[in-house]
Amino acid sequence: MNPPNTMRAALLVGHGGPEMLQVRDDVPVPVPGPDDVLIAVAACGINNTDINTRVAWYSKSVTAATSGEGYADADAADSTWGGRGVEFPRIQGADVVGRVVAAGERADAALVGRRVMVEPWLKDPADPTDRSKARYLGSEVDGGFAEFAAVPAVNVYPVESDLSDAELATFACASSTAEHMLQRIGLTAGQSIAVPGASGGVGSALVQLASRRGAHVVAISGASKATQVLELGADAVVPRQGPDHDVAAAVEANGGPFDAVADVVGGDAVGLWLDALAGRGRYVTSGAIAGPIVEVDLRTIYLNDLELFGATIYGPGLFADLVGYIERGEIRPVLGGTFPLERIREAQEAFVRKEHFGNLVITLS
Repeated sequence: MNPPNTMRAALLVGHGGPEMLQVRDDVPVPVPGPDDVLIAVAACGINNTDINTRVAWYSKSVTAATSGEGYADADAADSTWGGRGVEFPRIQGADVVGRVVAAGERADAALVGRRVMVEPWLKDPADPTDRSKARYLGSEVDGGFAEFAAVPAVNVYPVESDLSDAELATFACASSTAEHMLQRIGLTAGQSIAVPGASGGVGSALVQLASRRGAHVVAISGASKATQVLELGADAVVPRQGPDHDVAAAVEANGGPFDAVADVVGGDAVGLWLDALAGRGRYVTSGAIAGPIVEVDLRTIYLNDLELFGATIYGPGLFADLVGYIERGEIRPVLGGTFPLERIREAQEAFVRKEHFGNLVITLS
């Protein structure tokens, strides 16, 4: 197909509430560079980075939980995950699924016509391990909340699956983050792991991927979502009631201290989770929706030989592994709802409320 000159897209025009998202139909269609492809976007998942960037939560001046507010305290100069500012207007959306409709002169023309998923971390092709050169789709460059998106061809992965476009759009950010967290701590079969926030996008992916490894998984979620979490492979689910109760009940359900904790919640419970680790236990985090500023007892860490890990930019090969898991049916989508592009404000508000299970997706087809 010959793409049109203009497209529908949701433009983020500044830091603030959902009113900063403007859906327009006169946005220029991006022109792919020599190494890029152009994708007709069918669906694009929503993730925490979309909210955090919009409200400038990544700024060091913000210390509150990710409530969708707090931007009044933010410094726009360090409002992205990488400590830089956002160039407005920006098209957000990292979890792109669609079909390739054009390829740059150096890109693989065989990709045209293929249904693809997009790896959201855009790395320097000459040195993909250099974190300082990494960019995130929908943050430093325009993403998938639009009818078309241009991305490097090396970030495009054809996928053979009976899953719908919306279902495939639940994986890219959440599952790659979860897989990275588990790779960082080297989780293996027979080890025990606690997963706070197990009903969210990354949390539900952690449950599936840890279960896939043969680990003993104790998940913490709202009581109304416990059955769904168990269906994902958790060995036990502790209803969320409060930090003290959650941790104590999780340890009891596990029968002892944990080998690992994979946490995207943060907040007041972090110190308690460190206490719940066995000697030489590992704590890994990739988020802090309950708040980034925490209090811990350093004695807990050094006296128990604990290891603490952060997980953001993963290495080569991980996304290809993830696509393989999907194609073989080893993990399944957790689609919590879909919204058309015109309702993106409502979709992001629903995402912040966290009443859904799994992932929310914007559809464009």
